[in-house]
Amino acid sequence: MTDSRLYNIWSKLKSRCLNMSFKFYKNYGGRGIKVCDEWLNNPQSFYDWAIANGYNSNLTIDRIDFNGNYEPSNCRWVDMKTQSNNRRNNHIITLNGVSHTLSEWSSLTGIEQSTIRARLKRGWSEEKALNPIKLTNQYC
Repeated sequence: MTDSRLYNIWSKLKSRCLNMSFKFYKNYGGRGIKVCDEWLNNPQSFYDWAIANGYNSNLTIDRIDFNGNYEPSNCRWVDMKTQSNNRRNNHIITLNGVSHTLSEWSSLTGIEQSTIRARLKRGWSEEKALNPIKLTNQYC
């Protein structure tokens, strides 16, 4: 089991939370994120949870609450796009009660992320920044 992908994932999540010399410790253990007792010293327990909860080699482990611990109730298996939309440094925009990341709004509206970002930086409202510009006949 020690050479499996799941073992490596388990080992790295422990390092992120416990090893102060680990490159990303400050973003995990340094912020108080822990590994639950159930998984801490039991890779088999983590393996069993992973298999029972949708693990496959195309997915990555994701903490549902990015400020929460690595524990069964706060972890899931997702693709990289889903995981990248669940980061604490994402720009969240709420429009008409619907919240998405800037990246998700870009996909939904067809407007480039850089365009939305530039519009917001210029002081545009979020509603205006997420709407395509309508060209008048003089530009067509």
